[in-house]
Amino acid sequence: MKIMVAVKRVIDYAVKIRVKSDKTGVEMNNVKMSMNPFCEIALEEALRIKEAGFATEVIAVSMGPSQCIDTLRTGLAMGADRAIHVDTSTSSSSSSATTTLNPLSVAKLLKKLVDLEKPGLLILGKQAIDDDCNQTGQMVAGLLKWPQGTFASKVILDKEKQVATVEREVDGGLETLCLDLPAVIT
Repeated sequence: MKIMVAVKRVIDYAVKIRVKSDKTGVEMNNVKMSMNPFCEIALEEALRIKEAGFATEVIAVSMGPSQCIDTLRTGLAMGADRAIHVDTSTSSSSSSATTTLNPLSVAKLLKKLVDLEKPGLLILGKQAIDDDCNQTGQMVAGLLKWPQGTFASKVILDKEKQVATVEREVDGGLETLCLDLPAVIT
């Protein structure tokens, strides 16, 4: 079984954010970027599943400008078998021009990649630290018509039964879900 993990390039969590002087956004020039910490946790979980013998391949996926390749290199260094970069740079004269990726756009791109790669499990970080959307996983599960387990704190796979048992954090404590594979987990 393949596991696909979406990883996002964000401003490093330790960097002090500066607002642009014209108040149109956050200063991105000369700022250290890294893998979203929640995506890092998702990739680590996929690698644990592979090490336990439940998966044959872990594929890291990132979307955005060419600088996302650095994030994918980090994923490969962590142990991912392959990496896929979806370049969203525009063809305008500015080499740094990119298309804005909202959660639905990312979900649609992930659906296309899932259709091509046919993973048995798609794992995403629960949310990104830059926009705090927490939407992409749920949207891609809806587009794929796959079961989903959000806010997962523990994942156990049963290869024979083709199910994933997900322990998830809820307001009142923990909830356990049993998902038929293929599934989406955040």
